[in-house]
Amino acid sequence: MHQSRRRFVTTLAAGSAAFAASPISSIARTLVQAADAAKPRKIRWRNWSGSQECMPDRRLAPKNITELQEIVAEASGTVRAVGAGHSFTALVPTEDTIVSLGRISGLSDHNAENSQATVYAGTRIADIGQPLEEVGQALINQPDIDEQTLGGCLATATHGTGANLGCMSSNVTGLEMVMADGDILWCDAENNPEVFSAAKVSLGCLGLVTKVRMQNQPSYRLRRESWVAPMQEILDQAESLANSNRNFEFYYIPFSGMCMADSHQLTEEDIFSTEREDTNEAVMTLKSVRDWLGWSPKLRRFALQSAMEDIEKEVVVESSWRNYASERNVRFNEMEYHLPREAGLAAFAEIQSTIEENNLNVFFPIEVRFVKQDDIWLSPFYQQDSISIAVHRYFEEDHQPLFKVLEPIMRKYGGRPHWGKLNTLEGGDFAKLYPRWQDFMKVRQELDPSGKFLNSYLKSLIA
Repeated sequence: MHQSRRRFVTTLAAGSAAFAASPISSIARTLVQAADAAKPRKIRWRNWSGSQECMPDRRLAPKNITELQEIVAEASGTVRAVGAGHSFTALVPTEDTIVSLGRISGLSDHNAENSQATVYAGTRIADIGQPLEEVGQALINQPDIDEQTLGGCLATATHGTGANLGCMSSNVTGLEMVMADGDILWCDAENNPEVFSAAKVSLGCLGLVTKVRMQNQPSYRLRRESWVAPMQEILDQAESLANSNRNFEFYYIPFSGMCMADSHQLTEEDIFSTEREDTNEAVMTLKSVRDWLGWSPKLRRFALQSAMEDIEKEVVVESSWRNYASERNVRFNEMEYHLPREAGLAAFAEIQSTIEENNLNVFFPIEVRFVKQDDIWLSPFYQQDSISIAVHRYFEEDHQPLFKVLEPIMRKYGGRPHWGKLNTLEGGDFAKLYPRWQDFMKVRQELDPSGKFLNSYLKSLIA
């Protein structure tokens, strides 16, 4: 017997509805649900900006170091640690296991006599200041984004600013790692010194850092001053300002001819603050000006200068850890290179002119900081006092065209990229930039011969 297509569809729909309402259907659904529940549930991981992501088989957050040891020892594939996801390079992504140390955090112990403290690596920088202050200590320096974990900061040589201050890793006096077989290894200048030289900036490929002993200083207050000045005035004074202030940095506002400068000095003044600018609102205002006037650099400069000339100096006196931090709610992708100090300002000038002469599509301020050299094998500041230049691109916009134009300038002046910031360098490029590159690789091979801590990105650098 024949039936029309419409009748067939109607009959099929009616039969399906009847089946869905039947006890047999309930049993079938229960079996399907049970089967789905038995499958490992994958949870997508994304970094802060959304530029990196993966779908690992396992995302774990052990509650203590013993549990972490078991996870690492039993893992059959790649194991990567994740902090706050503020790195833009592909250091984390893996299809195997991602481990967060966020539950292994806080102050472990401290020594009042030498101002040292041992901190769990999963601790966010924002959560270190108060506990240290309560025992009379403070970090010597820190970055302006304090959402990052201590372990993540050290893995990538994260830094603040200060011509006489090194990156955070330069203040590490000892650290503990969980190795590929699950065993614990402690290293410092006396115990496993070769490992220590490699582990202070390790990209997470030697082992999972669990505890860090930091050389701190007695708690202190900072007087922070922020002001606006013409770009050329800041460039003329940049070296002297860097030398005369504990911390100094500046931001150039593209197409404005103006800079925002920021300095810190030690003080014993009472805590106070003038009215403070909402930096996130200011960034979005710059975006609006770009959107409205980007077609005319002259009009854009006129509008920005007119607005910025009336901005008053800000002064904030606070505990050091409160004064370093800036709230960053506007997401972006970032490229940052660390250049020899003697070449940094010339590189900045070329970057600024390249952007404006070619009317490149950018509105985020260009950040310029000063960092002291160190002797850490994979530190970008290895035997090099540096000026760091950071270029940002709004997260919803393609960063590649801008970075493609500016990266060759950074490289021409001898820059080393920040390990957590976007770049196009390969293993051979890094080997030329780092005199102790092969020494690091030898230690890595000895500690993790099977490559348990190497994802595809890290393998590409080492191959």
